[in-house]
Amino acid sequence: MALVVQKYGGSSVADIEAIRRVAKRVVATREAGNTVVVVVSAMGDTTDELLDQAAALTATPPAREMDILLSAGERISMALLAMAIDELGVPARAYTGAQAGVLTDSKYGRASIVGVLPERVARAIQAGAIAIVAGFQGINEVEDVTTLGRGGSDTTAVALAAALNADVCEIYTDVDGLFTADPRIVPTARRVGSLSSEETLELAAHGAKILHLRAVEYARRFGVPLHVRSSFSDRTGTWIYDGTRPGAFVPPAAAERLNEVVAADTESADAAGTDRPAGVAGAAERQPRPAFSAAEAPVLDGLSGRVVAPEGAGAPSSASVDAAHRHAITTRAAARPRPSAKEDHVEAPVISGIAHDRSQDKITLVGVPDIPGAAARIFAIVAGTDANIDMIVQDVSAEGTGLTNISFTCPDGDSAAAREALETAKDELGFRSLHFNPDIGKLSLVGAGMRSNSGVSARLFNALAETGVNIHMISTSEIRISVVVDDAVLDDAVRAVHTAFGLDADAAEAVVYGGTGR
Repeated sequence: MALVVQKYGGSSVADIEAIRRVAKRVVATREAGNTVVVVVSAMGDTTDELLDQAAALTATPPAREMDILLSAGERISMALLAMAIDELGVPARAYTGAQAGVLTDSKYGRASIVGVLPERVARAIQAGAIAIVAGFQGINEVEDVTTLGRGGSDTTAVALAAALNADVCEIYTDVDGLFTADPRIVPTARRVGSLSSEETLELAAHGAKILHLRAVEYARRFGVPLHVRSSFSDRTGTWIYDGTRPGAFVPPAAAERLNEVVAADTESADAAGTDRPAGVAGAAERQPRPAFSAAEAPVLDGLSGRVVAPEGAGAPSSASVDAAHRHAITTRAAARPRPSAKEDHVEAPVISGIAHDRSQDKITLVGVPDIPGAAARIFAIVAGTDANIDMIVQDVSAEGTGLTNISFTCPDGDSAAAREALETAKDELGFRSLHFNPDIGKLSLVGAGMRSNSGVSARLFNALAETGVNIHMISTSEIRISVVVDDAVLDDAVRAVHTAFGLDADAAEAVVYGGTGR
């Protein structure tokens, strides 16, 4: 029996019929003999609607109250899904992030998880229920509700999978995994069967929106196998693996059984008049499951990582549960086999995929004194605005002038504060002028294979040149090359580079079942 954490995005629970479909899939997974924990996002556009309502009241809503407001969407989803599962004859318990033990810092709107103590979740699944957890939220040290920011439900799911020592974390969305490029731009993009966490981190950091950066980081740190797949089909998606140990990539043992469950679930959903998985009683027919007494309160076995209820054991404290979780995580993560990095396989592709990002602005300071400490002062001022810097380019000092130009990119939501702070400090910094360009796009070429293959840069730049695309900035890492271009030609650039590296499929493989890809 496997312990499976499943996360369903907003498009997967967009309405009542979608929630019923998800409930059937969850119950089918459970009836196949698995222990199941589910993390849900808010239904469809609920979060955007809540933001609009707040904006109609005030231009500067208090951050604390905004987090309380925005956490409501996931609470609605978790309660409705629990009801739908219960109606199919299986007990379900819904928990907020706080009730599930998701502990965060106090950065409202973009909190980070500092610990997970899923005692109530562990008790629920040990008692035979399916635990439904609201994603995107937690609780801070003063017991205020906090939200985790974009992709927060992904991070919640991975954090719970790590804390519960799950065999796999399935991220259900509205596309069939990760593709070599955004299928909305490149119809011939191919689905990628498996990616190393290193490659996935680069793609997530540079524009790919199917899986969030923090979730990938968390999974890599704690050795959680990730499977990104669609809740609208029975297709195998994309596996994200650690990539640090020798041997070919092999999905966890639970994967084949889960695929069989999904296929059977899809077949039953297609059958006329089928409202619940075979053999599952309705709520009125269900026999109650025995509950644990106080003397049989479940605890975690530190060696196996399983939740057990030893006879005569008292209720464990939060501290003991946390200690048992941490020990179990370490033990099973060390024992879990890891595949090698993709470049170790002779036939592995040089390039895994292309990401693009339109959410950045470019700021250029012209005529900066080319002296020690100038850049340090500039970026100290930018850091004071909490802006996140992505790419930085400093020109060679113009001969005889002692002046240079410094350009950098940052998220469009951070650029206004950064510009204002720099303009205020213009006399102190000594630059001549500030140029702002919001009409840029970033294209990132990602692949672990480029470590051992020459000519990648030449092919990239040649493809862009033949398409008439001018490059503003260039940034590289060991497995990535990013370029900044005009936003107007970004789509053309993505298609050209995708073709140049032989990533096009013979026929369209990608289907976007929902609307957002999340």
